[in-house]
Amino acid sequence: MKKWTHFSVTAETRRLWRITFDSPPINLVSPEMLTELPRLVDQMEAASELRVSVFESANSDYFLNHYDTSRVAETPKELGASGHPLLIDASTRLSRLPVVSVAKVRGRVRGVGSELIQAMDMRFASERALFCQPETANGNLPGGGGLEHLPRLLGRARALEVALSSDDYSGELAERYGWVNRTVPDSELDAFVDTLARRIASFDKESIAAVKQQVNRSTLPSAEDLQSSYDLYMHSFGWPGSQRRLPAATAAGRNQPGDYELRLGYHLGRQPADDTHDGARAY
Repeated sequence: MKKWTHFSVTAETRRLWRITFDSPPINLVSPEMLTELPRLVDQMEAASELRVSVFESANSDYFLNHYDTSRVAETPKELGASGHPLLIDASTRLSRLPVVSVAKVRGRVRGVGSELIQAMDMRFASERALFCQPETANGNLPGGGGLEHLPRLLGRARALEVALSSDDYSGELAERYGWVNRTVPDSELDAFVDTLARRIASFDKESIAAVKQQVNRSTLPSAEDLQSSYDLYMHSFGWPGSQRRLPAATAAGRNQPGDYELRLGYHLGRQPADDTHDGARAY
């Protein structure tokens, strides 16, 4: 297998691969990862016997964290094989591959990390998992598929709650909302997901591909809709609120190991509001 920068790929068998995210210290999504994800999808597509890929993390505290906002200027501008930005290219092609993608989530999964697993076929969480779309509190908006996938998974009202609250949601609540298929005790997660993955991998690829293709007809957003949010997300870093809030968050500990990232939802709720108005008004 090719050597990757922030994840590794292990072929348990020709039918079952394991992709392990490992981007120390807190599994931030980097510009390098955005470049490599479409290449990973290329390899999955070329593996004719591959049936199932399980995505997991080498860090039990962070499955896959938000984007490294200190490196937004380095975000790759090239387009993928689909003609869309690399993140949208990777996520849309992953959703449509004749391969079942399964996220096995321990720890925190936020921002673009959360959006990437929303593009996967199934998500199973440990009771220790935390989910978050923090972008609104940073003066931005989810731009990697959250505004397209979450309404389909959670319904409109809960998708708005998640996106606008920018809070951390427990694994138990994520299951109740439909963010994940199931949340199980941490000690049972490996056995549960591995048993399911091996079971599906034992079946015929033609059947797996046909089931995915038919379900995809009514459940996936278009690449054009995804790119609309992606383009707006990149543009939003020029908004006044983003230019004010992100430096304050960075100074408080964003993108660094520590309490701020461990309790991101809590800290986002305590950041000062816009105080440019001259007091309350009655309407």
